[in-house]
Amino acid sequence: MKAEVMVVGGGLAGSAAAIGLARAGRDVVLLERESQAQHKVCGEFLSQEALKYLNCLGVGVAGVGGVPIRAVRLACQAGISEAELPFRAMSVTRRRLDEELLLLAATAGVRVVRGCRVQGLERDGAGWRAVIDGAAPVVAGAAFLATGKHDVRGRARPKGKQTDLVAFKMYWRLAPEQAAALEGHVELMLYRGGYAGLQPVEGGAVNLCCLVKRVELQRLGGGWERLLEAMRQQCGLLRERLLGAQALLERPLAVAAIPYGYVRDTSDGVWALGDQAAVIPSFTGDGMSIALHSGCLAAAMYLQGQTAEQFQERLRGEISGQVAVATMVSRGLVWRPSRTVFMAAVGLWPGVLRLVAGRTRIAEAVVLA
Repeated sequence: MKAEVMVVGGGLAGSAAAIGLARAGRDVVLLERESQAQHKVCGEFLSQEALKYLNCLGVGVAGVGGVPIRAVRLACQAGISEAELPFRAMSVTRRRLDEELLLLAATAGVRVVRGCRVQGLERDGAGWRAVIDGAAPVVAGAAFLATGKHDVRGRARPKGKQTDLVAFKMYWRLAPEQAAALEGHVELMLYRGGYAGLQPVEGGAVNLCCLVKRVELQRLGGGWERLLEAMRQQCGLLRERLLGAQALLERPLAVAAIPYGYVRDTSDGVWALGDQAAVIPSFTGDGMSIALHSGCLAAAMYLQGQTAEQFQERLRGEISGQVAVATMVSRGLVWRPSRTVFMAAVGLWPGVLRLVAGRTRIAEAVVLA
């Protein structure tokens, strides 16, 4: 298979780039490793910037079941603080959102190939060759790499600035009174060695996405059940929320060795998007808007005749500050002394939550939508 552009990965960043290029009349093939959209370890929080990009791409988030989020709560053993968000926000599952974007890509004229596992990405003359597991290679003049947390062989990202966390995600159906109490909120909950985010998504479900230091998970004996029990014991709000709740997955999703704090600063000619370009810690930063911004920006710069190197440099300048702030906050939340200071600051001035939320978002001035 040959194309002008190949996009490896059909998540937010890859689909956004493919749609933008195809709508401009370019020949695009998108290679997606899964045969159908899957749940992913993700906070699933959509800020105002992410919503703008999705609207321009043609996704009405409310129309696919998106849930409005208006405020954030921070809870630990010391108490609970709450603040209104300084921007419009919503929440929807990645499985639903990724599927909508892949369908839009196909409608735009992208050749979407599902169940296609790319094993390697190599130079092929002036272009690129994707080595496919069990199939013929794909050759294109330009390659956009958007494989999220999965690295392609030979293209492993360097370690980030916070690499000692393990992430879990589980969907729940809460008891009616608890679902009503959570409505319109994202709740950030602190416990020893980690933090979790709880927020409603479509269909009456809620997403519990949590991070914990690897050494703390080992201290607990490893495994989801022991971590969940420790979280319940140490955070009264989570214990209350999960009273009578039903788990909606047979087992949680999990991922480790995530290079949080990583921002790519070079390019060998491949356009790196989404988590392949930068990895911002969940619930302390806005990874979904960064993914969408990177995909839309890459498409726009490619169409203007600019290079992957120019794109990577510009993207780094636009997001490195936000990634640095979010990583600093994430480190602080998992280290007990700084967590105590942070909670005291929030207690005295709840606006700290709004300030952090604002400083970890894509700047309005650089949003293309």
